[in-house]
Amino acid sequence: MQDISTQSPAGSKRDSAAPISHPQPGSGLLFLREEEIRIAQDKIFFAMRDLSESADNILAELGYGRAHHRTLHWISRKPGLKVGELLTILGITKQSLTRVLGPLIREGYVSQVAGSQDRRQRLLSLTEKGVALERRLFEAQRERLLAAYREAGGTAVEGFRRVLRGLTKQAGRDYIDSIDHNRTKPVRNS
Repeated sequence: MQDISTQSPAGSKRDSAAPISHPQPGSGLLFLREEEIRIAQDKIFFAMRDLSESADNILAELGYGRAHHRTLHWISRKPGLKVGELLTILGITKQSLTRVLGPLIREGYVSQVAGSQDRRQRLLSLTEKGVALERRLFEAQRERLLAAYREAGGTAVEGFRRVLRGLTKQAGRDYIDSIDHNRTKPVRNS
């Protein structure tokens, strides 16, 4: 079945000398069919599987899994991260986080200290050992991401970022925006 938005008027002839116009990015997407959405799901599945494979192998050597990777990633992104904030980011229960965070603390990858203003708060940071592991995991995925970005080109990368943003719930968008905002803040000299 052809989308109505892409059909030529009946009986129209194309002038072979006329330039071919390409649709603007995003035009016609309101008519995506179910099969196109399923293909997108398929591609996301394989992309995540393949992107995670090299990091999964490193984690498996240590007896860890993807939950440990996500925990290390977010603590790396925001040293001094509150336990409650990490729970919100990961969308898991305290019990689940304890199963993941406990070994990372015991084995010296993560440090946990009480908050300076509220001693009940637990602030998480990576130790030197944790920084080294997180960097190793990042590097394992970096080359695959760089190759994909190079293959797709700048316009496609921006489109991909928009799609990822569209797939992310508002709380995640807000969190990413806050990280981006903090990263681009000018440094003031005291």
